[in-house]
Amino acid sequence: MSDVAQDNARWGAVGTHQILLEIVTPKGRALSEIVDEVTATAQSGEFGVLPGHLPMLASLRTGIVSYRQGSGEPKKCAVGAGFVEAGANKVLILTDDYIVRASVDPVVVRSELADVQSQIRETEESDSANMRGKLTTLIAKENWLAAQLELYGDPPPATMRPYDEYGPPAPVAAEELSAEPPADA
Repeated sequence: MSDVAQDNARWGAVGTHQILLEIVTPKGRALSEIVDEVTATAQSGEFGVLPGHLPMLASLRTGIVSYRQGSGEPKKCAVGAGFVEAGANKVLILTDDYIVRASVDPVVVRSELADVQSQIRETEESDSANMRGKLTTLIAKENWLAAQLELYGDPPPATMRPYDEYGPPAPVAAEELSAEPPADA
């Protein structure tokens, strides 16, 4: 059966109270399941999709995607940054990275994470002109490794990097702290 015929057969099998969840990577279709609900993390926060959802397009953050089939426990996978398109009966996730729990080797991932965090510290301490690009790449890799460990059930301690894109706020000068408020305020 051709890919198109298989897609049409799966699409026809989706009930009015179900969603077709597809996760696609550059290597091809990583997941195609008929589910009852999907939860993922967009850049603006976590969201859920149930059958009948209004159309939505969002930028996806690296993290965990969970989905439930029937009344069973939710199934989970980790995905890298990408995009998600949701509609009334389909959720399509486009991402570069995808992994299921059984494929995660926590020893290898923890070792890679330690190396990446060491490189991040070194990069933050250097005054190199290309520091920002390298730091962004390292943080993306750190997030992917942390998502794998979270999927495995042994997440690393949280790392606070809230100013990744713009850098930390400038320190307030002492004279600004002690200045009198304007008379018209």
